[in-house]
Amino acid sequence: METIRPDDRVLLGAGEEHRHGAAPNRLMVHLAINEGDHDHDVVHWLDPVTDEEYAAAPATR
Repeated sequence: METIRPDDRVLLGAGEEHRHGAAPNRLMVHLAINEGDHDHDVVHWLDPVTDEEYAAAPATR
């Protein structure tokens, strides 16, 4: 789990699995720019984060 703050940028490599979401008491806006081609999907969606996983989020400052 990684804590990100306003204006942080997170770069992920092709094929890197990840999840994102706000802590229970925070708002998050997510903007993604994806590159795909004829051989690769732009997005492969994983399972949603559970309520229990959200509850385990680290405390925010």
